[in-house]
Amino acid sequence: MPWNLFILFIVGCLAGFNNVFAGGGSSLTLPTLIFAGLDSATANGTNRIAILIQNIFAAASFKKQKISGMRIAWRYGLYTLPGAIAGAFFSVKISDEWFQRILAVVMIGILFTLFKKKGTAQSAVDEIENPDFRFYIYLFGLGFYGGFIQVGIGFLLIGGLYHFLQTSLLRVNVDKIIIVLLYTIPALAIFIVAGKVDWGLGIALASGNALGGWVGAHVQVTHGDTLIRNFMAIAILAMAIKLFFF
Repeated sequence: MPWNLFILFIVGCLAGFNNVFAGGGSSLTLPTLIFAGLDSATANGTNRIAILIQNIFAAASFKKQKISGMRIAWRYGLYTLPGAIAGAFFSVKISDEWFQRILAVVMIGILFTLFKKKGTAQSAVDEIENPDFRFYIYLFGLGFYGGFIQVGIGFLLIGGLYHFLQTSLLRVNVDKIIIVLLYTIPALAIFIVAGKVDWGLGIALASGNALGGWVGAHVQVTHGDTLIRNFMAIAILAMAIKLFFF
């Protein structure tokens, strides 16, 4: 058992850093939780403890570094709540093979949008204040997806936020962290009520995610968009290859 807790902490550190920078950390944590002896539904629920704590620490790190404009992200997050609640209720069963193929195609599409020219560069605090109504429909859909399975939500959120808000990747990542933090609260509550959370393994994993999330947020602000873009490209390609062939 102590060995399992140590492995979960290390995996959590890697996943937390990766999630704050790009996404796909749950593709590491979910298999690790299942390897530790949990069924898929309980692994899905237990993983939400780490996601919640990770994003609390990442948001705190951004705030400490005086990243402004975080308040609007809380408003965006409200649009994901109905979908997240519905998605969590449907999270017990999922067709992994069908889902993974679709997700891989979507991530490749996101990769292309990241390198598409958007015109003049935006600062870390500038973004479109009144996005198209389709943006809010998109948020609802991603809330459902995040509540349902979570894996890959970072890539999908970054792609949508980058497209609709036309702002910097640093600004997009800050918004993403706040949105995921908010919708994870009701989703985790549903898993807890359903008895699909292992607190011991979840806290060990969350400790690593918290450290990785805090460090990742600090590195983002220090190195800016270029490092974020390159890190995301590598993470997206690696996860797409994994989903197609493994």
